[in-house]
Amino acid sequence: MAAHVINEARRCLQCKKPLCRIKGCPIQTNIPEMIRLFLAGQTEDAGRMLFENNPLSVVCSLVCDHENQCEGNCIQGKRKDGSAVQIPSIENYISDFYFDKISLERQPDNGQRVAIIGSGPAGITIAIKLAALGYRITIFERMDKVGGMMRYGIPAFRLPKVILDRYQTKLREMGIHFRPNTSIGGALHLDDLFNDGYDAIFIGTGVWRPRRPHVKGESLGNVHYAIDYLQNPDAYDLGDTVAIIGAGNSAIDVARTVVRQGSRHVTLYARRQRIAASQRELDYASVDGIELQQGMAITEFTEKGPIFIPRIFDEEGNLVREEEPVLMPADSTIIAISQGPKDKIVNTTHDLTVDKNGLIVVDDSGRTTREGVFASGDVVAGAKNVVLAVKYSKAVAIAIDEYLTAKRNANSTVTSTDAQ
Repeated sequence: MAAHVINEARRCLQCKKPLCRIKGCPIQTNIPEMIRLFLAGQTEDAGRMLFENNPLSVVCSLVCDHENQCEGNCIQGKRKDGSAVQIPSIENYISDFYFDKISLERQPDNGQRVAIIGSGPAGITIAIKLAALGYRITIFERMDKVGGMMRYGIPAFRLPKVILDRYQTKLREMGIHFRPNTSIGGALHLDDLFNDGYDAIFIGTGVWRPRRPHVKGESLGNVHYAIDYLQNPDAYDLGDTVAIIGAGNSAIDVARTVVRQGSRHVTLYARRQRIAASQRELDYASVDGIELQQGMAITEFTEKGPIFIPRIFDEEGNLVREEEPVLMPADSTIIAISQGPKDKIVNTTHDLTVDKNGLIVVDDSGRTTREGVFASGDVVAGAKNVVLAVKYSKAVAIAIDEYLTAKRNANSTVTSTDAQ
């Protein structure tokens, strides 16, 4: 592994205008500098730079859409018969090397508390950034472990759970409190957090409600939702033949997991000709023996399998006609057509506005319509990816700090006036 990474690093051209960073990386990771430091024997410095820019660098190096981001914009890959520098392999090596050496440099305790609801990529990013600024942080997580959708929505063969276990340990070392199995909107509400002395609240609860196709048979015993299945695949006995409704990256995650759980005949059914999944994920699905059928619109679920209306498209992707419904025999069917937010917090909180899709409404700095409450990640933008959640959460952390600094200064002024 090390020799491979070194050889790949040596292929970097150190471009003066690095498209891998400028055009390819949503969080603007300084890839040429990362590689320069690595080859100069300054791997720890490279790791520190990566972590400061992206606290989830080691995760992103495994799960980002690299072929359309950093690698997809590498000049080496654009040359005739060339191949892109394998940037994620280099980033993963450096980030993993540095992870256990992370020591958060904290500013003095400023006495202010921040509640983080949700321990996914948004919540972890906010917690780390604010802890470094001297805030007292408590993360509330409805599940038993840190990670959110990274742990319960990404298969272990893509993101090993041990990485998230290491984050849980590291957060504790940073002085961040963690309350597992605590659902805000259940026994505790936002008002309780404010009453207990939290000066600001961040909501990063993700999107856990399955999106429904709303067709007959959705409640049958052999029909399941992807997000439920991925949380604990061992709990399911799907049978030998499984149909997956959807063809995005998450649908492929489900299909590849199903194959690894023992099902032999797994098929993805896409409504359109255009496939949302990346080519790399489609290639992995293919080598895993997973079939793909396009132009199949689900119209009913039955105990014998899903019923589809085949759709015929022309070369430009326009729908030409729909044919007669057809039953595709399957022992089980899994619906994997994205997710939306749950509404427990919204239903138990006043002055918190959501849009027509149930997503929390915020301004450009992540401020919600309720004073002192901020949000970012999937619960604001819908189901996206880890690196985008980190990108926007970094900006929100700055806004929370500005809000609390102003609040602290205002309180200090009042105290000084009272003393006079």
